[in-house]
Amino acid sequence: MTDPLDRRPAVALVTCSELSDLDPDDQLLLAPLAALGIDATAAVWDDPAVDWAAFDLVIVRNTWDYPLRRDEFVAWARSVPALANPADVIAWNTDKRYLRDLAAAGVPVVPTTWVAPGEAWSPPAEGEFVIKPAVSIGSRDSGRYRLPEQGDLAAAHVARLQAAGRLTMVQPYVSSVDSYGETALIFLGGAYSHAIRKGPMLSGPDPLVQGADGPGLYVEEEITARTPTEAERAVAEATLRALPFDASRLLYARVDLLATPDGPIVIELELTEPSLFVGTAAGAPERFAAAVARHLGARRGAAG
Repeated sequence: MTDPLDRRPAVALVTCSELSDLDPDDQLLLAPLAALGIDATAAVWDDPAVDWAAFDLVIVRNTWDYPLRRDEFVAWARSVPALANPADVIAWNTDKRYLRDLAAAGVPVVPTTWVAPGEAWSPPAEGEFVIKPAVSIGSRDSGRYRLPEQGDLAAAHVARLQAAGRLTMVQPYVSSVDSYGETALIFLGGAYSHAIRKGPMLSGPDPLVQGADGPGLYVEEEITARTPTEAERAVAEATLRALPFDASRLLYARVDLLATPDGPIVIELELTEPSLFVGTAAGAPERFAAAVARHLGARRGAAG
């Protein structure tokens, strides 16, 4: 009889039906995983034919259709053995109220007003603001508004999200994103790997709102490689230290930052299905594969 520890480990890279062969960036992971003796295959998260227990590790990658089905997605995660990142992390991270926890831990985050369904809300008197739901990805259902000129549009956006039973976020638009962009720092296996610059996604004062009837799964991003500043590295690393769980459990993490006069602030912390942009940095696919191999080794060691 073959010892199960002698067989090649099987890994699922989890995606959605619209990207059943994975996003092109994640396809770059297949060869370095195979080179380490790891059999990786794409699997759609809501495909009832998939036997998740057959995999030694299940890695969420391109599940970009979950926001309107979050409860179903979290229930799926809780049912999957060998999930990386774990289900409790996914449950915490798929609702952007996690920003409250980070702020309470002393992490500098973008100021946010939270508007619950049924709660009265009036647009601020002036300024530019972003409105988006607390459960969303890729700027879907998000809009940027200039006040007071677009106050009626902003109020209608909030009302539309409330009518759908969705918690709404109202954040000041940080103008540095127009020139400097966002900085996203990617960590693999607990170690910093690389960073990228994301260009502005809400690129004008007229609202861009992608809803259920909008095009595609997400807004296309303008991505280039970036070397983060010392301050950006420090804030990203402080963010991971501030998590309400042991960060060593994470296979991957992405911290998205905006520049302000007072220093970098966190706009999002991506621990569920983030693009890792491995194609922008030499050696990044191999670093990911090595992190997967270590994760598998740790799981086998714990099981043994």
